[in-house]
Amino acid sequence: MYQQFNEQFAVATRQFAEAAAQVNRLAIENTEALFGLQLAAIEDRANATFAFLGEFAEVRDADGLKKIWPKGVQVARENVERGVAVGQEVIGRTTKANEQIGDIAKSQLEAAVKTTQANAEQVAKSVTEKAESFAKGATKAAKAK
Repeated sequence: MYQQFNEQFAVATRQFAEAAAQVNRLAIENTEALFGLQLAAIEDRANATFAFLGEFAEVRDADGLKKIWPKGVQVARENVERGVAVGQEVIGRTTKANEQIGDIAKSQLEAAVKTTQANAEQVAKSVTEKAESFAKGATKAAKAK
């Protein structure tokens, strides 16, 4: 009896460990992708900003400032737009990763339900057989009296 319990426990533990490993792999892959995405966006926008600042540093008069001002506004607008776009992509990728993790959890729960249901049916069958055997033995004992 203990051997059967230990085997069931070992199988359940192994399934849990495999599911946890899948979840961890998905989370790490998602984190790496998001980090790379955000780092690329920061690098791109920093390059554009520093290029503008280089041009801005060369301005020596009010006319030059008037000419460069629209470019500064454009760089700022692009920085905000890129930040919003990256934020939306991060949310989308995170949602997708969370859905995959939910699917893993759902499959684990369904497997546990099937196993529990099979075990319950086996126990019910065993109890029914023992009850029938006991009833037959009681019937024979009553007839013998």
